[in-house]
Amino acid sequence: MIIYEKLFNRLKETEFTSYYLTKKYKVIGAATYEKLRKNEPVNISTINFFCKLLNCQPGDILEYIPEEKTPN
Repeated sequence: MIIYEKLFNRLKETEFTSYYLTKKYKVIGAATYEKLRKNEPVNISTINFFCKLLNCQPGDILEYIPEEKTPN
């Protein structure tokens, strides 16, 4: 599973609040922001947007955590 905890930690260090991103400047949709908060899949263009905004690499804002496999 991909988690976005690193993204939110980086955003806390900047002036880019959820209000700034979704309401005032509408650079991403509120639904997309909510997907990120819930660690749900998002479009690669969203990852690209945040990498450009924060001048970073994808690994700086997301992390892969293996899910436990359950027997079928």
